[in-house]
Amino acid sequence: MIRHTPFWLDRFPRVRRPSYPRHRGHVDTGVVIVGGGLTGAACAASFAASGVKTVVLEADRIGAGTTAGSPGLLREDFDAAFQATASAHGLRAARLLWQGMRRASLDFAASLRRLQIRCDLVPQDLLLLARLPDGAKALRREYQARREAGLDHSWLTPAALQREAAVSAGGAIRTRGAALDPYRACLGLASAAAGRGAALFERSPVTRIRTAPRHVDVMTAGGTVRAEAVLIATGAPIPDLRALRRHFRPELGYAVVTEPLPAAVRRQIGKRTAALRDGATPPHFLRWLKEDRVLFSGAEQSPLPPRARDKALVQRTGQLMYELSLVYAEISGTAPGWSWDFTHESTVDGLPCIGVHRNFPRHLFALGHGRHGLATAWLAARLLLRQFRGEPDKGDELFGFARFL
Repeated sequence: MIRHTPFWLDRFPRVRRPSYPRHRGHVDTGVVIVGGGLTGAACAASFAASGVKTVVLEADRIGAGTTAGSPGLLREDFDAAFQATASAHGLRAARLLWQGMRRASLDFAASLRRLQIRCDLVPQDLLLLARLPDGAKALRREYQARREAGLDHSWLTPAALQREAAVSAGGAIRTRGAALDPYRACLGLASAAAGRGAALFERSPVTRIRTAPRHVDVMTAGGTVRAEAVLIATGAPIPDLRALRRHFRPELGYAVVTEPLPAAVRRQIGKRTAALRDGATPPHFLRWLKEDRVLFSGAEQSPLPPRARDKALVQRTGQLMYELSLVYAEISGTAPGWSWDFTHESTVDGLPCIGVHRNFPRHLFALGHGRHGLATAWLAARLLLRQFRGEPDKGDELFGFARFL
């Protein structure tokens, strides 16, 4: 029986899920964070640890949305072409963007360990595959551009890739990284924020945001939060920010987790130590889980009306299992144990938007995370704290909306 719910959420005991109150009345604070996913929780933990009075408003339950639906990869790169970024924004900007992402990934892993958050954090490199001969040439040029810019990536030949992952392809770029349980990481960061004095509210969707010269008012059905700044860490811009919609492209993705693989299958599919990202459009991600399970995601499409999502999930589950068998024929016939859909937003240039916007005073943004993985949460947490303090680092502006203006 397939469970149509995110694997990470379903595997966490219900009796241990924390519960936070609904927002009621009036609250004064330093920063109010809209969105209680991994990015909102990471920002809350970072701001609260720095002594900033913090409030988090989550429309549903902490971590139960896009965070619980994600593959759980902590990447050291963007899910974008370095060459295209250098062409659009310049080589210096592209190098600073990629270096910032790598630092965020390493710092995030170190912070999770320092905070003793138990989220099954393990090293897991990501292999970006070239499936076709023409794709191999293009991917090799992408690798050379990254290496010439001083980025820490390596190239796997077809023979090395076959030994490493038992996959036939024209080559691959190896990027260092890690994997974790994103839902447990989110709950751990939320708990760390609460322990530093942050106030967290669930089932408290924001209805309006109004900016004044010296403060911002964020309204819910239960009351108002007045703050020095509002930090938007939602999956998509809320209605009051609809002017930003032109920068983003919403997508509906799907994921499956298999039942445990039999021993005979495990012996035929390589070392099972690295995650895979293929060159399909849209791409697929494959990562190995405990208990010899496989998580496979992809099959993205434009968002559907709620009434059509259940039917689409059944169809896309079958499609993903078939496409998984094209990567590893040995897995054909293995049953899926979980399947779910999830929404995310990509930007028009393929990079996240983290920073400020000149038309929205007292707003901080962490939007458009797309397929970039979990390190964007910590990148946002550190960068936006610097913006709030008025102490930006060199290159911080490149992550924001300034690159579109």
